[in-house]
This record gives sequence, C-alpha cells and structure tokens, in this order.
Amino acid sequence: MIPERLAWLDSGPTRALAELFTRSGHEIYLVGGSVRDALLDRPADDMDFATDARPDRLKALLSDWADHLYLMGERFGTVGALRQGTRYEITTFRAEAYASDSRQPVVTFGNSIAADLERRDFTVNAMALKLGEGAPTLVDPFRGLGDLAAKTLRTPIGPSVSFSDDPLRMVRLFRFMSELGFDPNPEEVEAVADMKERLDIVSAERIRDEFSKLVLGEWASPALSLMIESGLAARFIPEVPALAMTEDPDHRHKDVLAHSLAVMAKTDHDLVLRLAALFHDVGKPDTRRFDGPKVTFHHHEVVGAAMTRKRLRQLRYPKATVDQVAELVFLHMRAHTFKMGWTDSAVRRYVRDAGELLPKLNQLARCDVTTRSDRRARRIQRRLDELEERIEHLRAQEEIDSLRPPIDGHDVMAYLGIGPGPMVGSVLRALLAKRIDDGPYERSEAFSVVRELALAEGLDDPGPVPS
Repeated sequence: MIPERLAWLDSGPTRALAELFTRSGHEIYLVGGSVRDALLDRPADDMDFATDARPDRLKALLSDWADHLYLMGERFGTVGALRQGTRYEITTFRAEAYASDSRQPVVTFGNSIAADLERRDFTVNAMALKLGEGAPTLVDPFRGLGDLAAKTLRTPIGPSVSFSDDPLRMVRLFRFMSELGFDPNPEEVEAVADMKERLDIVSAERIRDEFSKLVLGEWASPALSLMIESGLAARFIPEVPALAMTEDPDHRHKDVLAHSLAVMAKTDHDLVLRLAALFHDVGKPDTRRFDGPKVTFHHHEVVGAAMTRKRLRQLRYPKATVDQVAELVFLHMRAHTFKMGWTDSAVRRYVRDAGELLPKLNQLARCDVTTRSDRRARRIQRRLDELEERIEHLRAQEEIDSLRPPIDGHDVMAYLGIGPGPMVGSVLRALLAKRIDDGPYERSEAFSVVRELALAEGLDDPGPVPS
C-alpha cells in the first residue's frame, strides 16, 4: 500500500508523464532518492525516473510533451525534461561499473527494473514506484523499506562487489549517514576498511561533491568520525585524521580531531564555514616543534592555511571557496587575542582583514570554544560579545567596513607630478595605515603625509598642500 503522502503521483504532469509512457508500450518508474525522501516525508528537489525506453526513444516521446529538453546526459542514458516549471530526469534502465584502473564508469543499458535497482548504491535508494494508469505500486526487491524503517545503510548486493563496481559508494555511505542519520551496516564498514585504496581511481571532482554534501549534513560529525576510523578519509583528506595524534594545548581533555569535529558540528550549515571549522587546526601537528604559545599559534595559522589551500585545490574546489576557507583558517585565532582589550585601530584592522568573511569569522571564533569549563566558556564568550559590540560602536561612528584614506592614487600622482609606480603604492599603504590607526581624517592631512613622504624619499617639494 502506497502512503497517502504519495498521492501527488496520481495527478498533474507526473500522471501525464506516466500515461505517455504507458500508452506507448513502455514502463516508467519513480526511483532512487525521490522514493526514499517521499517515504521519509523529506522534501525532494528532483524527481528521477527509470524506463525501458532507450535514449533515442526517450527524446521522441518527450519532444512534444516537454517545454524543454536537456540532453547533456544522453550518452549515459539520461534525458532531462522541463514541464510547467518542474524538471524531470528520465534514465534508461542501466548498469555501470568501473574497470580496475578507470576513473569513469562504463555504462550499459538494461531491460528490467530489478537489474537497474541492483546496481544502485544502498537498499534505501533501490526502491521504485511503478507508474501507469492505475495507482503506483512499490517495487522493493532488496528490502529497502525495512532498512528505511531500521535506519540502516546496506548495499543491495555484497558491499565488496558494490564498492568495487563504484568506489565512490564508500564515500556515499558516510554521506548518507550524515544526511539521514542512518547507521551503516557493520559489513559495509568492514568492506570500506578493506577496500579503501580502491577510492584512488575516482576523480577528485566526484569525491569533492560527495564530501561537500557530507560536511553539510545534520550528522556530519559522527559520519566523519566513522569515515576516519575506517581509514577512508586518509585517502583524500589525510590532514584531518592526523589531528587525532595531536593533543590540543588549550583543551587537554581531547585531541585536536575531536575538538575540530565538535567545532564543525556547532556551525551553521554553510560549506565555507564547515570546511573552515574542520580544517582550522590542521596546522597544529606540523607546529609541535615550536616552543611558546605565540610562536605556535602564529605558525599553526600560517601552516594550516597553506595546507588547507593545497588540499582543497587538489579536491578541485572553486577558487573562491578555496580562498575563503583558507582565509578563515588563517584568521581564526585573531578574535581570541581580545583578552586585555583592543584599541580602535586593532578593531579596524580586524574588520578590514576579515572583509566580507566577518560574520563567518565571528561565528567560527564562537564555535571554537569547546572547553568543558562553563566558567571559561562564559568568559571567552563575553570577550567575543565585547568585540562585536566594539565593532558596532565604531561602525556607528565611521565607515569601517570599507576602510580607505580620503585621497586615492590619482590624487597622489597629480599632487606629486609622477606616474604609476612603487612610490604611489608605498604612499597609499601609509595613508591606509594612518586611517586604521587614527580613524577618519581630512584630505588636507592626507596631502601633508604625502608631502612628508615625498621629501623623505628625496623628491622635489610638491608645493602647498591642497585643501
């Protein structure tokens, strides 16, 4: 019996799509995550269908029905159709597997829904709803409904075969653990530990996409912890498992890995912020040789940012994402220097260095407090409250979000009678430093600074200071 919450399948464009295929002598099924999410009352962004019709036949059937067709996935048997604002993905029954040394799956088309479901990653994703002129009927050859009720992740066929066919499924195991809160079957986890090297044939882009979904999940911390324990994480983010061997100097009751996972779990579901939380202390294992907290903190921030940038580039993250995450890792300790009180210039510099990342940096600083001492935690949070109050106070008095001196490079060149060059850059840096240190100042004062710098460099006297 199909739950009432799936009644939408019997109306609207979905019903029309089903009747189109049925009248043409073809089978069509709602499959995969669409079925799982519907049974879990979770919102589904996409609707995926499977059919016995081959791609050429798909295009012929959908050309008049759809408002627009998407054919980028045609060679893999998938045709996208847009109708009345809803996108449908219809794929020919298929099977795919990796050759022993290939990064790309080899796709072959099949003739039955059972064979198509067998090639899917987990039983909870290997259910289908057969659509037609009558009520939808559930197709569940691998007892996915029972695993859904038990909140278990299990492969339709043996995990060693499934993970060998597509090694990315090992990452997907922990991704679905993170997103759904389900527990992997022990046999699947053992297979990951035995076959983790097989992941090396998968492209960085495919790993990146699954990893991003994993870190954004509601249960990302336990999922990452188990993935690290299995040894799989060391294949593509080795810096993170290495944190388990490093004691946190500020939180001696836990290793740095436990601390990093706790910080990540406290942040918003924002990819840049979560990646920064996970990687924020990766520089610590490489800075244990430095003595003294000031030297260690400075080096672990620099080293950590460099390690983060290198790893995210290898995972083919977009440049903007890499830059933002690395900058947060580099700056993450800055707010915690606010112990004896900050000068106005220090607050301005903090805001300027953070730039558009300021809200994320402040949140990372707050989430970085995982001490078991309530008294210490409250003290740190009060300091962070005071810092944010100082920022708002200065923001009400002056423009601190886009700090700039009252004159620009064109003004400097016109006054000194010079063209572009190192002198102009040096003067502008001095003017900006004065803006940060002293706050807002007038144009005449800025030109006075320019005149003093020019004379100090041996240039001719530029003359009276413009008003």
